[in-house]
Amino acid sequence: MSSPPRRETLDVKRARRLALAQAGFLKPQWVGQPTRAKGSGLRARRAALTTIRRFGYLQLDTVSIAGARSHAIVLLSRIEGLEREFPEQLLERTDALEDQELFEGWGHEASWMPMELYPAFAFRREAMRSHSWVGPVLTEHRAMADELLRRIDSEGPLRSADLEGSGAGEWWGFKLSKRVANCLWFVGELAIAERQRFQRTYDLPERVLPTAALDASLTLHESLRLLLGKALDGHGWATVGTLADTFRLRNLRPQIQRALDSLVEGGQVVACDLVGEDKVTRGFVRPEHLELAERLARSRPGVEDVRLLSPFDPLIWDRARTQVLFDFEQLLEIFKPADQRRFGYYCLPVLAGERLIGRVDLKAERKQGVLRVLSKHVEDPDRLRWGARRRPLGLQDMERLIEVAVERFSRSVGLEVAC
Repeated sequence: MSSPPRRETLDVKRARRLALAQAGFLKPQWVGQPTRAKGSGLRARRAALTTIRRFGYLQLDTVSIAGARSHAIVLLSRIEGLEREFPEQLLERTDALEDQELFEGWGHEASWMPMELYPAFAFRREAMRSHSWVGPVLTEHRAMADELLRRIDSEGPLRSADLEGSGAGEWWGFKLSKRVANCLWFVGELAIAERQRFQRTYDLPERVLPTAALDASLTLHESLRLLLGKALDGHGWATVGTLADTFRLRNLRPQIQRALDSLVEGGQVVACDLVGEDKVTRGFVRPEHLELAERLARSRPGVEDVRLLSPFDPLIWDRARTQVLFDFEQLLEIFKPADQRRFGYYCLPVLAGERLIGRVDLKAERKQGVLRVLSKHVEDPDRLRWGARRRPLGLQDMERLIEVAVERFSRSVGLEVAC
């Protein structure tokens, strides 16, 4: 009998620094992550696409209370000099379909994703036809769906605002025609051509997506290998659960395990245990990232490199992982009543070097041109381990760093911090 593949090990420091590097925050030059691109031109687009390709997705979100939506904050936190509105304009029509580099799909929730991943989600588009709420909508309202397709075919693309009907009914109050259009998008009969003021524009897939993407055919096994590998590229080290949840790969446990086994057998992925003080957690890593983790372990991240993160940032959306790697409790309290919130409505964690040192709840007031700090919470400095070679930071040091992070963020969104 053949012996099982050898398992590598990483400690928490190496896994944390690897996660930061792959996310584009620590030693970005080592992983090819651009850090500056002025304005909204070709260089800015290339920088944004490089970031999106690293993770395989840019999660979309409607909340803009902090001065920018989550997908913009993810890019603004990594790439200095971008125009404030530029991240909202990434999904746009190109003169030639073969030049289209992004599509909007259901990846990690609704996301903009690199076009090369479109064939990998064919299994999801097909599965959506029998989904518990997509399937019934298209079955019960097939005549409306066919009429909507005919109208778009003959009249051209339609904005979601152009769809007729009342807003009454279930499904977040969406009007029926919008529900039908969304379901057609879920199953691939419609595509999102662009967004204007965050409003979707629906069109036929053959008028939005390159023929090569539409015609490509991948098996489920091939799709899972591609998606799990892409997820691992964004995380560095990760558990099976984190990898699966990156692209919401649910009810596919046996297929996921077979895909991971084949990646290990092919040498693209290595089984790797995360060794903590009192727990060993099984996971996976790219073999080349083990060497990177060792290089990073010998580096000395500077705490002066501070920035605010979106609560949906790829680095921290997995709350259990964030707790393990950063000893930081990541909470999203949008849906809690105000009197039950511990930190605030839409808190942005503060990253200083390799540590999450606090969080701020912000409110942008565009008409006044200001950004208000509604609340600020600083982590207990005694809990943070700064390393033997570094002087531990005190509470005042951390508060100063948070002020610097807020100032940096305010400039990126074109506002001034209110005194």
